[in-house]
Amino acid sequence: MFIPLHDFNSLKHIRLQWVTWSLIAVNLAIWGLTGLAGEESEFTTAAVLGLGYIPAVSNGLAYLDPLDVLVPDNFTYLTYAFVHGNFFHVASNMLFLWVFGDNVEDALGHVRFLIFYLACAAAGAFVHGLLLPHSQAPLIGASGAVAGIVAAYLILHPRIRIWVLILGRIPLPLPAYIPLLLWVGFQFVMLLADPEGEVSWATHAGGILAGGLLVVVMRRRGVPLFDRVIESPRAVVHKSADPAVAAKSGPDAPPPVHWGR
Repeated sequence: MFIPLHDFNSLKHIRLQWVTWSLIAVNLAIWGLTGLAGEESEFTTAAVLGLGYIPAVSNGLAYLDPLDVLVPDNFTYLTYAFVHGNFFHVASNMLFLWVFGDNVEDALGHVRFLIFYLACAAAGAFVHGLLLPHSQAPLIGASGAVAGIVAAYLILHPRIRIWVLILGRIPLPLPAYIPLLLWVGFQFVMLLADPEGEVSWATHAGGILAGGLLVVVMRRRGVPLFDRVIESPRAVVHKSADPAVAAKSGPDAPPPVHWGR
């Protein structure tokens, strides 16, 4: 549908989004290990089977070979979110995390953001297993956690302008609620249309529901929901067309023009 490129949304409570950066680094490092080994390698297969979430195994309907077990079954509700199938898979998830994660981390705080991220991942796996309890296909990817971040960003900053790439070629600055509401709606439409497809729309839906609920209770005290602030890009300098007006400064100067209002 769209590719997020950048948002005009400065940090207000933290100096650096180090949890967001750390999560991106861990995901890329794990993908690098499996990617270098090759998608069909024994190492990658072992990582997918041992760290991926398999509903039938989690529900006691099937069993892994003991040699393939890397972590206890309950841990796969989290570990699956750090394994990706190919470069496009990890790149798309990390791009969404890069654009939207910093402001959600800012609103929650570092520790609560990490808990939030893992909880959304677990919720995505839970809903996937709830709707497909007999599935023996390993679920992998950070999509559930990222979907929760998208939902949280939508609730926190619906009017912030973000640059998005439409249809892979048309860059547009849009209020966040336009592309994000369409994205959220698309996930649920596809869940109804293709519940057992190659993409786990159920995981996305679980992450969205968890993210929308958790951000309400986990945000910092005083952080508003549905923020109406519209920030200007830092590179934009507003100048009046009238040189006489543009030269004014001090208490008699006209109020600044806020981009987007």
